[in-house]
Amino acid sequence: MKAAVYYETGEPDVLRYEDVPDPVCGPGDVLVRVEAISIEGGDTLNRAGGEMPAVPHVVGYQCAGEVVEVGRDVSDRAVGQRVVATMFWGSHAELVAVPAMLTWPLPQGADVIALACVPVAFGTADDCLFEFGHLQAGETVLIQAGASGVGVAAIQLASRAGATVIATASSDGRLERLREFGLDHGINYSQPDWVDAVRDVTGGRGVDLAVDSVGGPVLAGSVRSLAYRGRAISVGNAGRDRQPLDVSLLAMGNQSLTGVFLGAEIATPRAQAMIARLIDDVASGALRVLVDRTFPLAEAADAHAYVESRRAVGRVVLIP
Repeated sequence: MKAAVYYETGEPDVLRYEDVPDPVCGPGDVLVRVEAISIEGGDTLNRAGGEMPAVPHVVGYQCAGEVVEVGRDVSDRAVGQRVVATMFWGSHAELVAVPAMLTWPLPQGADVIALACVPVAFGTADDCLFEFGHLQAGETVLIQAGASGVGVAAIQLASRAGATVIATASSDGRLERLREFGLDHGINYSQPDWVDAVRDVTGGRGVDLAVDSVGGPVLAGSVRSLAYRGRAISVGNAGRDRQPLDVSLLAMGNQSLTGVFLGAEIATPRAQAMIARLIDDVASGALRVLVDRTFPLAEAADAHAYVESRRAVGRVVLIP
């Protein structure tokens, strides 16, 4: 099969489009012929400096496609069924073998490209807002990196729940594209006074919940944006800045900071059911996936570079 691989971590140009052996379908697995690959934030972080279980390495957390083989211990998946799958690595390829329990069937006739983008981004957003963020109707939420896949999902879910939604992005143009998804107030975080802007929007009170996927100094700003008893969620380090956070800042406001990683719970019945509901919502049109651009798998290096340029709004998808 063809795959986008690399032999060492680094910039997007480490990616090569090469022939590699087909994956083997184990007893509890399904083998999926990949039709669409959602480039996740973790994919670019892993390519830049993550672990490489094999050389060459095929990166990638998520894809969708058609089941072409079913392991002998699998009874709830069938050849010919379309699924979206999550995995620790391997999505940037024409075929992937993945445990059947980490796949979700797609409704008949559903948009494979859109649903290839759902489990990680929408599942993460849902967990950040509700399972761990305890967002309630009438509260105000700050969503950092609102133009990301998680950001677009979180804006919709928070708006649907009756919250006032503030989101940040790196340009006014990217923010404007988010208004149709439920954004109430957009703040350009390339401006040095963006924390003051959040305070101004909330009448000086601050936000009840901040969802932060950027980390570093942005996470510190998220904490400074909290209201009394506000909650902050840290869900990644897209900014690649390991600046320490002085958590003593939380004490005076009786505030909290929670780290969230969907992967730790994705195999639980709760998370499995939650993701299935989100897939149904996207398939029915109740929620929307925003795909900024698609690239051929052969151009994975260009696609990763585009993601890292911060020009995209929503997801960037590879097509084998």
